[in-house]
Amino acid sequence: MKESRPAITDVSENALVVWLRERGEPAYRAKQIRRQVARGTADDWSGLTDLPAALRAALAQSFRWSAVEPVREIESADGETRKVLLRLHDGHHIESVLMPHHGARNSVCFSTQAGCPMACAFCATGEMGLVRNLTTGEIVDQIRHWQRELIAKGERVSHVVAMGMGEPLANLDATVTAVKMLIDPELFGISPRRVTISTVGLVPQMDELAALDLPMNLAVSLHAPNDRIRFSIVPSNKRWGVDEILAASKRYVEKTNRRVTFEYVLLSGVNDAERDAIELATRITKLGRTSDYQKARDSGPSSTGRAGLGSYHVNLIPVNPGPGGFARPPVERMERFAEVLQEHGIAATLRISKGQDIAAGCGQLKVAEGRARAS
Repeated sequence: MKESRPAITDVSENALVVWLRERGEPAYRAKQIRRQVARGTADDWSGLTDLPAALRAALAQSFRWSAVEPVREIESADGETRKVLLRLHDGHHIESVLMPHHGARNSVCFSTQAGCPMACAFCATGEMGLVRNLTTGEIVDQIRHWQRELIAKGERVSHVVAMGMGEPLANLDATVTAVKMLIDPELFGISPRRVTISTVGLVPQMDELAALDLPMNLAVSLHAPNDRIRFSIVPSNKRWGVDEILAASKRYVEKTNRRVTFEYVLLSGVNDAERDAIELATRITKLGRTSDYQKARDSGPSSTGRAGLGSYHVNLIPVNPGPGGFARPPVERMERFAEVLQEHGIAATLRISKGQDIAAGCGQLKVAEGRARAS
């Protein structure tokens, strides 16, 4: 049965103030409640023991403690990655991933939609199609799920990436509202420079995101050096081609002074040839051309300026097992691809996804919606 009470993370501070005043409670309780929701380890309303018992009872009657309910959590064999299946109030399900890094950081990969409408040829989530957008609370509570576990060990979520299920910019309002909660120093207090939003290249929304003046990182799932290849693996390319997406990326850099990462999933025999690397390098190099480009290049990547090559990074990702029957290129071929980019002065990293044994790697998140509706 669908739950009618809103989750507390879907209630704005102003709305909570109104609710409190209607019950004769002081407005300052709103900040107190939201802070404890974000930072505490309580499992339900009864754990907020610094609130009067009557208020806790009223809160429990009016608001759900969380917008998501853990169903099953699994860990990779190396212990480096953990994935949780979360049930939503209407019976649908999503997945979220925690990626610890040897005590140095704790990154959470969160979802912004149940399913995804983008249908990229190599992505398991795309096979689901779009079920629905997530609410702000359903996004934030993925981080809360992991945060409660980490706080109990004296740790915290340090980085968040919107690279789970869904296209974040297709659910822009909820995603941005959730990010604002995550970076609020009174709530989660995550540095905005440790927040990354990904997109397959929704150009109008990229410009809208840039105009918000939030110093976040943007990751653009490019996956091809030209429209011919991209058309075959990324259906959304029919609306916005490679040139338009690269131009929007440059506008984002110039507006926010933040670096853009181009995500590039390597598919054997599709987009991994040396000529593809050269074409990609040529296109990115054009982005870095400014009036003082040569001076910036001579000064090194740290001084490339707002539109120089140092503002762009290519993240090369060997394809993970999934739909489409795509294979990983040989290691030497992937390394050569990275070398070509580096020879052109472009920062490039060959990254091996973690958590493949629990289907938590890039492009592997998927739930069986038939079972979700029946639960």
